[in-house]
Amino acid sequence: MPRQNGISLEDVLNLPLMSKCKLISGFKGIRNTVSRVNIIADPDIFDWVKSGELLLTTAYSFNKADKDYQKSIILNAKEQNLAGIGIKISPYLTNMSDEILAYAEELNFPIIEIDPSLPLSEILMEVMKQIYNKQTSLLERIEKAHEKFMEIMLDGKSMEDVLDVVYNNIKNPVALKMKHQDVAYELFQDIPENTTIDLKKDLKKFSDNSINFRSKKMYEDKVIISGKYVDRMAIPIILKEEVHGYIISWSINTPLGGFDLSIMESASTIISLFILQELNVKEVEINYRSEFFEDLISSDTKRKRKALDRAHFFNLAPNDYYVVEVMSFKFPNLDNEDDDFLFDYLRKHSNQVVSSIEEAMKNFYLNGIVSTKLNGIQILLEFVNTNDYKKKLNDFNLNIYEAIKKRLDNVDLRIGVGRIYRGLDNANKSFSDALRTIRTGKELTNRTIITYEELGVFKILCQDSLTEELYDFYNTTLKPLVDYDEKKSTELVKTLNCYFECNGNLTKMSETLYTHYNTILYRINRIQEITGTNLNDSNDRLNLEIALKIKQMI
Repeated sequence: MPRQNGISLEDVLNLPLMSKCKLISGFKGIRNTVSRVNIIADPDIFDWVKSGELLLTTAYSFNKADKDYQKSIILNAKEQNLAGIGIKISPYLTNMSDEILAYAEELNFPIIEIDPSLPLSEILMEVMKQIYNKQTSLLERIEKAHEKFMEIMLDGKSMEDVLDVVYNNIKNPVALKMKHQDVAYELFQDIPENTTIDLKKDLKKFSDNSINFRSKKMYEDKVIISGKYVDRMAIPIILKEEVHGYIISWSINTPLGGFDLSIMESASTIISLFILQELNVKEVEINYRSEFFEDLISSDTKRKRKALDRAHFFNLAPNDYYVVEVMSFKFPNLDNEDDDFLFDYLRKHSNQVVSSIEEAMKNFYLNGIVSTKLNGIQILLEFVNTNDYKKKLNDFNLNIYEAIKKRLDNVDLRIGVGRIYRGLDNANKSFSDALRTIRTGKELTNRTIITYEELGVFKILCQDSLTEELYDFYNTTLKPLVDYDEKKSTELVKTLNCYFECNGNLTKMSETLYTHYNTILYRINRIQEITGTNLNDSNDRLNLEIALKIKQMI
């Protein structure tokens, strides 16, 4: 969509010297913007014309050409996006052909009949003068709008105040849509209700298209509002190489031109500063809470005491119940994920994640803090009692999981939930439980939200103090079978897994593994020989089953 600053064709016709001129076709184009004027004698000038020009000519060439050629001139002018053509019809023609006028009307391309006594040069000079005056006026208005923007910023006003300035200057419906906010700020004043409904639908359609918030480009296109095509301009709000939202306007009242673009771009810059200010404040708050959390879970008695003394600043009661959750992030599309990449990614997007979590805490009436230290994200949640806390916790986790997945593309997210403990001084225990849950659970299940209680026997096996014993137990029970598989390229470990899954039913194992019954029987005997166990003995069976679980963990 070309952007032009100038005066409308209607303004041109209202000039005193144009009093004896009239629009004879293309009436719907009367609001076209005239950005410059050109006088032509040769219709082949179209290689040199510019968008937005008003062409002034005589009917001499029309008199000498057939109707197809005349139509080609009008079509050419329309395709070049000219504002219109002013023609001195007399003395070359008595009038323009009805067929030609109908063709121009069909194209919505304006044709002005110029008074034969009026010199074309006078029209050119007067219109260019008006355009110059309009350009000067627009520059003054842009400067005043910029001053308004600065006042809003310095006075600590809101983004909505910025949009008010935009609306008061461009005189068209305008909306502000931020990326992670469901509600948009809209100024659709003094327009029919059906038009407002269509604008809201178009805004939602634009907002729902996630591609728009990744492209970092300005959108200029045409959309149908109230059954008519109107221009739409959408200016991105970009900060730190990320699109945070859009300022959007539609040409309902007046055409959208370069002036409107300048105002909207200035507003976009000011709103970016608002966002930067909010992010900086948010980052300070997050760091303060994160330092508190680190002190709270520290094994250093002084640091922990310091945190407990500061707990009242976060409205945390010392004797309530507390649970800690930890989040694990993984990038499935990266072959060699490294800690530095993950750290940089989380640092860049931590504010978004924290905002999602805190918004969910507010919606579920949960008190607590969110920490982004320790190369990850941790949540401390407070409960006055344990009545129905599991359901509330589950609903909360489902909510934040969906919200974060929506904000972070191509990231696998898991949430590990620790046990609930009474007393803020026991938060470190819940944190340790949550760490074990996330480390152990992600190896044992595909579930995205895992609680410590769901680990079953692994609550015992995942204790740090048992690590050496677990390795020793594994080495003396299952490892010989693993080594044999690797050396002989057999599937004895897989067969043993199936044995427990099928509760020792060899026929069912044969069907599950698509293997002959006698082959299954042979493999079972080899398993017993290599491991030195007897699968008919309950203790031996238990040892091998636990060893398989340990294998998953280590």
